[in-house]
Amino acid sequence: MLARLNHTRLLRYAGLFTWATVGLWLINVWIDPSLLEPQPGGSPILQVLRWLAAYLAFGAVYWWITHQLGQRRPGVVDHLLLLVLTACAIGVGYFSGTGLSSILLMVVAGLLPWLMPVRYGLLWLICGNVATIPVFVGAVDFPPMLAVLQSLAYMGFSSLVFVTALVARQQAEAREEQRRLNAELRATRALLGESVRVNERTRISRELHDLLGHHLTALSLNLEVAGHLSEGRVKEHVQQAHTLARLLLTDVREAVSQLREGGAIDLSAALLPLAENVPALDIHMDIEAPLMLDEPERAHVLLRCTQEIITNAVRHAGARNLWINARRQNDCITMHARDDGHGAANLVTGNGLRGMRERLAQHGGDLKIETRPQAGFSLQLTLPASAAAAAACEGVIA
Repeated sequence: MLARLNHTRLLRYAGLFTWATVGLWLINVWIDPSLLEPQPGGSPILQVLRWLAAYLAFGAVYWWITHQLGQRRPGVVDHLLLLVLTACAIGVGYFSGTGLSSILLMVVAGLLPWLMPVRYGLLWLICGNVATIPVFVGAVDFPPMLAVLQSLAYMGFSSLVFVTALVARQQAEAREEQRRLNAELRATRALLGESVRVNERTRISRELHDLLGHHLTALSLNLEVAGHLSEGRVKEHVQQAHTLARLLLTDVREAVSQLREGGAIDLSAALLPLAENVPALDIHMDIEAPLMLDEPERAHVLLRCTQEIITNAVRHAGARNLWINARRQNDCITMHARDDGHGAANLVTGNGLRGMRERLAQHGGDLKIETRPQAGFSLQLTLPASAAAAAACEGVIA
């Protein structure tokens, strides 16, 4: 069962289990109120209610903040919730008069590598544990030096949890990178297979035309001369052989033409593997099948552009869904991609988009980008299917 859980789900359930075990102290105090350390200026019932409120708030915030952890880009809301989570952890220790806040801060430490850079996460961990020193002094009635030592001890435990979570995040990123490379490898392999098939058909057609066609033409000419020089029944057989030679030459030419006409690459077979098993993103591929291109270089351009579109949707757009459709229109390949990400008010063209535009421009293609805040990104790619089709695609690109 555990093998089916990824890093973030294991972290989530482990944190919830730790939170639940901390709640056993609350149940014990509810059964025997004399165990509760009284605080000045407050009744025991109010103290327990505050404790319960901070405890339940911690669990609710933790449940929410770990939803789809690692599958989305952390934002301002996540950092605010993390601040609330830390405050609730400290509040539990203060209202209970125990060191439970340090245990809950260990749970918080497991979230820090997933929500912020390492340097800020370490600073957050240190500040959170230092904030428990007044709790140990005021609520638990520890001497100041003992409170500092207690805080440092729990800080060491939190550091262990922090490093464990950091390693888990790095492994998850490495696994995602491996998945992406495997998808690109499968797509490239499919494209390479199509290119090999096209090259082999071209080679066979060239050999048929250059060798067999040449010899059949020479044979037909010699039989024609022999027909003029022969008489009687011999002439009839020579003429029949001449007719068969011309028919065979016609068949060879037709076979060569069919081989050359079938030398296009089916791009759909190469694009579909790119959409498999992409975490945190549902890719809806609508690719015309077969989607034929006459040149392997142009198929490679569209393959790389599709890879960049998927990468941008995962890393930068914050999208949950990506729609990609590709069609052949007027000897042009048109591809439209849109996502449901956060979009942008002002488009900033990065290296990826510039690379896409340059690749397309080298082969007579074009790229159009539209985006608005909270409306995602929309890309329109147009690429001539062959060098000869570039002129026919000018109206589509315009």
